[in-house]
Amino acid sequence: MNENKVAVFRKEHFNAAHRLFNPAWDDRRNADVFGKCSNPHYHGHNYELIVRVVGVPDPDTGYVMDMKVLSKIITEEVLDRFDHKNLNLDTTYFRDLNPTAENIAVVIYTLLRARIENKFDLKVKLYETERNFVEYPA
Repeated sequence: MNENKVAVFRKEHFNAAHRLFNPAWDDRRNADVFGKCSNPHYHGHNYELIVRVVGVPDPDTGYVMDMKVLSKIITEEVLDRFDHKNLNLDTTYFRDLNPTAENIAVVIYTLLRARIENKFDLKVKLYETERNFVEYPA
């Protein structure tokens, strides 16, 4: 059996609006810390998501993980929940959690981890803009 681990990647895209805001702060402090991202009428991003799965290829299929299965999981757990949504208002995940790129990545990881076998290493990379992105776990 091949004991060499291989990383496979799936890239997806979703659009979502959000507002960065700490309810314990007044509007002035939120604006000072979060700038335009604290706009009370929200703002949006075209997010790029890259999901990395690492494991040993199956001796029968040669797959680490069937990419059709991975795509289906990402669609059901991430895209169906977040695409074209206001993260603050339309989801339960960010009602009490500031929807920073960091927090969004952790939520996505948690959703995917519940559906992807623990024998695989999992990592998510989330691009909020072309130049700003996060990776979890670090």
